[in-house]
Amino acid sequence: MKMKYMKGENNSRRMRDDDDPLSGVANLFDIAMVFALGLMVMLLMYIGMPEILTETDMTIVKNPGQQNMEVIVKSGGEIKKLDLMNETEQMEVVGVIGTIYETKGGGMMYSPESGGGT
Repeated sequence: MKMKYMKGENNSRRMRDDDDPLSGVANLFDIAMVFALGLMVMLLMYIGMPEILTETDMTIVKNPGQQNMEVIVKSGGEIKKLDLMNETEQMEVVGVIGTIYETKGGGMMYSPESGGGT
């Protein structure tokens, strides 16, 4: 009779250690995080912007020339969205410094004013 008791005790201890309901779920969070990170990297590669993951500086202009235009600037590890105003500011012109001409090839040429500006 005593052997039966010891055998049962041994089985119950084994069940407690092996049948823990969370033992199989313990690493699912880690697997999900690795999968999400891999998915994010693949998405950035797909849209052609792997520079977001590096330290290179970049500027993105969304909807250029439209009312809802946005400018996003990445400098080092910091990403900022610039606030654009849809207002016109008037200033007084006090002098001409020079003139910029466009060439046939699409280049530009700067010609300073002969007086050196005022």
